[in-house]
Amino acid sequence: MPSISHRRIFRILFLPILLAAFTVLTLSAGDVSQSIDDVLKSSIGPRKLPGIVAMAADSKGITYQGAVGEREAAQHLPMAVDSIFRIASMTKTVTSVALMQFVESGKVKLDEPAATYLPELAQVQVLEDFDASTKTAKLRPPKTQPTIRQLLTHTSGFAYEFFDPKLGPYVASGAVPSMSAGDAGFLKAPLVFDPGTRWEYGISIDFLGRIVEKLSGQSLEEYFHQHIFQPLGMTDTFFNVPAEKQSRVVALYMRAPDGNFIEPPQPPFRDAKFFSGGGGLYSTAGDYMKFVRMLLAGGKLDGKRILKAATIAEMSHNQIGDLRLLPLTSLIPQIAKNPIHIPGSLDVFGFGFAINSQPVEGARAAGSLAWAGIHNTYFWIDPSRKICGVILMQILPFSDDEAVAAADQFERAVYAASARSKHP
Repeated sequence: MPSISHRRIFRILFLPILLAAFTVLTLSAGDVSQSIDDVLKSSIGPRKLPGIVAMAADSKGITYQGAVGEREAAQHLPMAVDSIFRIASMTKTVTSVALMQFVESGKVKLDEPAATYLPELAQVQVLEDFDASTKTAKLRPPKTQPTIRQLLTHTSGFAYEFFDPKLGPYVASGAVPSMSAGDAGFLKAPLVFDPGTRWEYGISIDFLGRIVEKLSGQSLEEYFHQHIFQPLGMTDTFFNVPAEKQSRVVALYMRAPDGNFIEPPQPPFRDAKFFSGGGGLYSTAGDYMKFVRMLLAGGKLDGKRILKAATIAEMSHNQIGDLRLLPLTSLIPQIAKNPIHIPGSLDVFGFGFAINSQPVEGARAAGSLAWAGIHNTYFWIDPSRKICGVILMQILPFSDDEAVAAADQFERAVYAASARSKHP
C-alpha cells in the first residue's frame, strides 16, 4: 500500500453523496455472468460502494468483465470497463517482475546485499527506540545488511511510517522526510528490525525500483513501458496519465463518519516527482489483467515472454521460510481501517505477492498469489485452478468493510460460475 498525502486527506470536506444507477458490461452470457453481475450490483449504493470494475480469466482468456456504479458521482458519470484507477501497491508486483528480469540476466543476485547495487544502503541503521516527548532516537547498525531477497519479501527491516509504531513518531518528528512530501526523501528512513528476523510491510520495493533504474539507465516509467507494458499491450498503464486520458480516471472517494461516501474536489494532475516502485501506477482492469494473465501463464502472454516459467515458479513459492505475515495496524484510520484485512487468508510471501498456504473454502486454492492497493484494489492468481481475478475500487480507507466484502464475494462468484460451467 503506497504513499499518500496525509494533508490532502485532512482537507477533505465531509459531504454525503447519493450514488446513481449502475452500468454493467460483460463478455460472458447467461446465468454464469448474471450471478457475478448480481454480486457487483448488490455492492453499490449509499453506505455501500460508489463504483467497481472487475474482471476474471482462466487459462483460455477473459471469462468475465463488469463495471457498476459511478466513476464520478458529482457529475453522475458512470463507471466503465476502461476506467483508470490508482492501483497503488499493485505497482509492487510490476517492480518485482522488473527486478526478476535482472536476476534472470545475471545482473542481480538474490542473496547479495542490496548495498552492492545501492551503496547508500551500507549506511542504514536500525531504529531500536524513539521517545517522542524528547525526540530522542536510539539507532544502531544492523546485525546484517538487507539483501535483495529480503527487499523482495518485506523481511528487510524497512517499514511504512503509517503502520509502524516506532517509525511513525520518528518521521513525524522531522528526523527523516515523510512519504507525504511526494518525493524520494522517505528512502532515508531507518530499519525497524534486523534484516531477516521478521516480516513487516514497508518501503522495500522502492529500493528495488531504484536498482532497476540504476542498472537499466532508464527511469522506472521508461523501463516498465519498454520491457513489460508495451510487450503485453498495456496501453493504459502509466505513472503520469496522458492529458487525453485523464477524463477516464476514477474519482477518489472517502467514507465519512456517517457511513456515506464523500467525493472531495479532485486535485489537478501533476507529473510525479519520482517514480515509486512501491506505488504510483495508474491502470485499468483490462491492462492489469493482461499482466496477471502473463503471471498465470508462466511468464508469457500472446507470444510475448516477460519472464521464464522457472522464474515465475520461484516467485510463486514461499520465500520467507518459517516467518509469517504479521497483522498490520494503521496509525491513521483515514488511510487504513483496523483491523486491516486482505481477502484470501494470506500467511506467507513470495516475490511480489503474498500466498495462502491453506485453501479458502469456496474460493482460491492453496498456493494462490495475491496483493492489493491502498485505494481498495485487489488481484489474485490461482495457479492450480488456472483462475485469476482483478477487482478495482477507488476509496479510502483501505480495508473498508464493504470493499473487502465485495472483493471476497466477487471471488466466490467467479469460482461458483467456473464450477457451473464445468458441471451444467
